[in-house]
Amino acid sequence: MIIQVAAAMGADAGQLMAGAGFHAEWLGHPDARISLAMEERLWNLSAELTGDPLFGLHAAAAIRPGTFDVLDYAVRTAPDLRTALQRLARYNRLVHDVAVFEVVLAQDEVRIVHRFEGGGAQPCRHAAEFTLASLMVVAAQISGQPVQARAVEFAHANLGSIDAFTSVFGVVPRFGKEASCLVLAADVIDLPVPHADPGLSRIVTGHAEQLLATRAPLPDSVSTQVRRQLANGMAHGALTLRVAAEQLHLSERSLQRRLNAEGATFAGLLDEVRRELALRYVADEHLALGEVAYLLGFAEPSAFHRAFKRWTGNTPAAARRARH
Repeated sequence: MIIQVAAAMGADAGQLMAGAGFHAEWLGHPDARISLAMEERLWNLSAELTGDPLFGLHAAAAIRPGTFDVLDYAVRTAPDLRTALQRLARYNRLVHDVAVFEVVLAQDEVRIVHRFEGGGAQPCRHAAEFTLASLMVVAAQISGQPVQARAVEFAHANLGSIDAFTSVFGVVPRFGKEASCLVLAADVIDLPVPHADPGLSRIVTGHAEQLLATRAPLPDSVSTQVRRQLANGMAHGALTLRVAAEQLHLSERSLQRRLNAEGATFAGLLDEVRRELALRYVADEHLALGEVAYLLGFAEPSAFHRAFKRWTGNTPAAARRARH
C-alpha cells in the first residue's frame, strides 16, 4: 500500500523499494512479512521521494475497498461502526504482528488507541498519522456521512501544518502524548452501515477467523502479563511489584529491568490499568462510587477521587452525571 500510494504521488517505486531494502517479488506474496524497521524506512523514504512531509496523513485518502484484503472487507461488511471497530481490533493481527487497537468506551465517548504491543517502540510518525486518518476515511466511506473527531492525540511531536490535520479530523490534534489516540462521540459508533450485506459479512468473518487461527500467537510481553495480573487482582488490593515478580518467577530487579526494556514501569502500568477500569466502572451505574474505589485497590475513596480528577479533569460523580 505504501509503495502504491507513493508511486501514485510521483515517487519512483523502484528507487523506493531499493532504498528501503524491499524485494519486488514480495509484492505478489500474500503471506510475506516485513520488519518494523523496513516498514518505517518505507514510510520515511516515501515522504522524502514525494516531497510530502505529511505523506502518512495524506496517504489515508487513497484507501479504497480491499486495500487491506480480508481485514478491510471484514470491517466494511459490519452492520455498524461499533462492530467495524470491534472487527478491526480483532483482525488487525492479519496485517500487522504487533500493532493493536484498543477500543475504550468512556462516558459519552469512545477512545481508539493505536500502539505497538509491549509498551516499547511506537509506530513511526507517518504510520501513526496514516492509521488515525484512515479510521476517519473508512468510517465516512462505510457510513455514507462525514465523521468528526472529538479529539486526536499523537505520541510524536508536530512537524507539519495544523490546517492539514484539522481538515482530516475536524479538530486541532495534541502532540507528544503517551500514545496515538482518536476520540469520537459515543453516538458516532452507532452509525449504521447502509450497504452492509449480512450474508457476505458471515462469509468474510468466517474466513478471517480461519486465517487468524493459522497465525501462531505471539508470546505476551512482560508488560502485557503484568497488565493482566493487575486487572485480574485489582479487587483484592493493588498488586505490588514483589507479588507480580513472584507470579512471573522473576526477581523484582529482573522484572523492573525487563519492563524498562519495553519502555514501561510497574507504577505506570498500574496507573494505566486503574484508569481504564475506572472509566468502565464509573460508567456502570449499578456500582456505587465507593465500591469502584475498592475494586480499583484504593485504600480510601478520597484517593480514588484524586486519581480520577488527575486522569480526566473531572470528579467521578460529575463524570457519571455527565452521561445523562
